[in-house]
Amino acid sequence: MAWQGLATEFLQVPAVTRAYTTACILTTAAVQLEFLSPFQLYFNPHLVFRKFQVWRLVTNFLFFGPLGFSFFFNMLFVFRYCRMLEEGSFRGRTADFVFMFLFGGVLMTLLGLLGSLFFLGQALTAMLVYVWSRRSPRVRVNFFGLLTFQAPFLPWALMGFSLLLGNSILVDLLGIAVGHIYYFLEDVFPNQPGGKRLLLTPGFLKLLLDAPEEDPNYLPLPEEQPGPLRQ
Repeated sequence: MAWQGLATEFLQVPAVTRAYTTACILTTAAVQLEFLSPFQLYFNPHLVFRKFQVWRLVTNFLFFGPLGFSFFFNMLFVFRYCRMLEEGSFRGRTADFVFMFLFGGVLMTLLGLLGSLFFLGQALTAMLVYVWSRRSPRVRVNFFGLLTFQAPFLPWALMGFSLLLGNSILVDLLGIAVGHIYYFLEDVFPNQPGGKRLLLTPGFLKLLLDAPEEDPNYLPLPEEQPGPLRQ
């Protein structure tokens, strides 16, 4: 019964959050059980473009290191803020949410080349947290019961905590930078005089992931209209 309750609860999690979190956990479990090696997952431009190991463009976003405090810390933030975005400002806009992932992933990969960064999952987490924090500026956040502050300070607190764990802040800075670029192009620039939306979700994603909109001019057939059953 407990497993059924967990399964029901898990299926209530929005699709993108569920898929990404599951992929991260399964990837880490596969490494922990030695089915995979981190050397098969990290981003390496030579192996991607010369050896056609294109899966590395995705797997470097799925591995957060071996099981331990740092892994669970990252998973907590991935699950919480990915879900809050998907259920909040992206509610009913799955295609737009997936496009944000794609935009962020491509930009992080290109900028990661400059810094020789091999795993970018933490940067993606920082991006999700940054976008959520800018869209929820009045929310007060309790950071592990130690500090309470407004949401826009959360990405910087997260970066400071990452530094205390001995991680490089370069990855967090990359995620914050990409998150700010997305936020500016999506939320700020379109509202400026002469501004417009530059990030347009491809039509095939909307067709694939979003429910079709109802035609306001559609008139249902008599048998489809509510009312007493007609003979």
